[in-house]
Amino acid sequence: MLCGAAGWTLVLFWTCFEMLGTSGQPVDNREDNSTISLESGGSVKEERKETSAKNNSMKPLVRRSQSLSAAEKEFTLNRKKVSLKSLNNLGVKCSLNTLPHIAVLGSGGGQRAAVGLLGSLHQMEKDGLLDSVLYLGGVSGSAWSMSLLYSDPEWSKNLDRAVSKLSGPGISPEKALSWLDGVAKDEHFSLSDIWGLMTSAGIMNQLDLRRLSEDSMSGFNPYPVYNAVNKNCLKQGPEKGKWFEMTPHESGFTDLGLFVNTSHLSSIHHGSEMDMVRLQGIVGSNVADEQKMVDYLPDWLKDVSGAAATDENNLLDVVFLWTEAPQQVKSSWQVLDHYMRGYHSLLKITELIRKNTDDPAVKSDLDELQKIMRENMNLNPTAWFGKKSPEQRKLILEQWGQKMLEPLKNWTQSLKEGPVKDTVSLLVNKIFPLIGKWEWGTTENFLHKYPDAAVPPCVRQKEHLQLIDAGVMINVPFPPFLGEKRDVDLLIALDYGADKTFTTLTQARDYAAELKKPFPEIDEEVLEERDWPKDLYVFEGTEKAPTIVYMPLFNRNNCRDAEEVEAKMEEFATFQLPFGGKKMQFLLETVKENMRKNREVLLREINKAAERKRERRRSSNVKTLNFKQFTSRRP
Repeated sequence: MLCGAAGWTLVLFWTCFEMLGTSGQPVDNREDNSTISLESGGSVKEERKETSAKNNSMKPLVRRSQSLSAAEKEFTLNRKKVSLKSLNNLGVKCSLNTLPHIAVLGSGGGQRAAVGLLGSLHQMEKDGLLDSVLYLGGVSGSAWSMSLLYSDPEWSKNLDRAVSKLSGPGISPEKALSWLDGVAKDEHFSLSDIWGLMTSAGIMNQLDLRRLSEDSMSGFNPYPVYNAVNKNCLKQGPEKGKWFEMTPHESGFTDLGLFVNTSHLSSIHHGSEMDMVRLQGIVGSNVADEQKMVDYLPDWLKDVSGAAATDENNLLDVVFLWTEAPQQVKSSWQVLDHYMRGYHSLLKITELIRKNTDDPAVKSDLDELQKIMRENMNLNPTAWFGKKSPEQRKLILEQWGQKMLEPLKNWTQSLKEGPVKDTVSLLVNKIFPLIGKWEWGTTENFLHKYPDAAVPPCVRQKEHLQLIDAGVMINVPFPPFLGEKRDVDLLIALDYGADKTFTTLTQARDYAAELKKPFPEIDEEVLEERDWPKDLYVFEGTEKAPTIVYMPLFNRNNCRDAEEVEAKMEEFATFQLPFGGKKMQFLLETVKENMRKNREVLLREINKAAERKRERRRSSNVKTLNFKQFTSRRP
């Protein structure tokens, strides 16, 4: 049970955050039919351009290229030496020139994915396979684990320590709220900061203030690639304006080939790079997408207040009062209706908090808050909006928002100085407006007014990017590892996601086809096994397409039938309180067994990838030799 001010303000915060989600205003989703014609292949000429900036003395340099940055090239050279030694010890015949590029890709899936990736990597290290990996890519929950891992410059030899952190001491509410109060003053403060705080402190048990560009890049560990998508282009913008990758050296649009130094990301003009808490909020902000927000409702709300799960005071019952809304918000009337449902629920939740505190001051404050809410929020949206035009509805909504916030602000001023007033002020003055605008991942746009028509309007016309969870597009980070840039030969895709098996594969296949990137063939008959999949699938690479080893979390090896797969996914649902020790241990052992059982298959595919690399190298050498002989015979 929560106690005192920290308890009730935390519940209010979570409740407002979750319940007001679907009422956020979507970004400009007008159809954008612009196209981009960038030169293809690795021979693109690298360009650097300065972009428009408020402060002309601090214009960021944008690198335009579909090739690796010099810093990443240097890193991969050092990492290849580690990988070569590892592969030779495993009996794989290769040299630095024919070494297969191997990437491990972790999916989204909240703490299920965060724990799953740690366990999978732990077993790969025990099996002698981890050092062969050149790249590590993550989406959402897997990216949370990456953030934790790379806080240790030698994590690939200390995975026991990383796993133990998940069950270690948590972050105190005072420390968490202190951090939140500090970042709320930042011009780019958004709901991603709040989400990052909750996931970082509440699930990963850390409040990591380091910057991505500070990560040690000695080649000791695989090269990390974090992933997000640009919400401004997500709905109807061109494919090339969506995927956004972040590495310790550069960050930018994967398919536009436009990057900026990572130390400039977030606040170009003020030199303030985002910390890892904000980064975790960006990469894991699945609910930033309005459709996803409607789909998910966290079970753990009922436990946050410490209330017993009875018919009388089950928080889920309270929250479900407003979840009958349609899957798509089609009008301002529906938006206001969501607000009303949310605030009626919030009134009931304050009553639940009252039952779980003995603090007279908190009870007095709750009395006043409930009174204000009843007086100012108990409105009838049907009567207000029934026969109004869209313009009138919009104006009414704005006026209602002001009417709602003004008494809350006045009430806040009447509170005594202290943590309650500070926290409520933060909610009313900072967080509520962000919820109303549904503002996530606010990041200064280094391509704003970029002088190139090839950059789509949904990118260059926006002063800020809205970077959110890449899982809303593809829940495994395939995009940065397809094509010639990183020349990956083997992708080990670890799918811990909540979608049906193979969903991420077919999404990646469609993405690759759209952008003419190489992708292996997928047998349609295999897709019929989606409800009760095997523990490993191999989709063979051909020519430039990489081989994909695809490993679903729950499968025929650990579940008796399709019903048990579904039951396990529900037991380890994405949104719930942090796993207890028993639950976490079960999940760790499950993913370790998946890896342990398939070690020989992985080693076989690594050998085959090395052989393909040798064949490609020999073929390339022959073509080069023939060309030289041909040109030497010309008069």
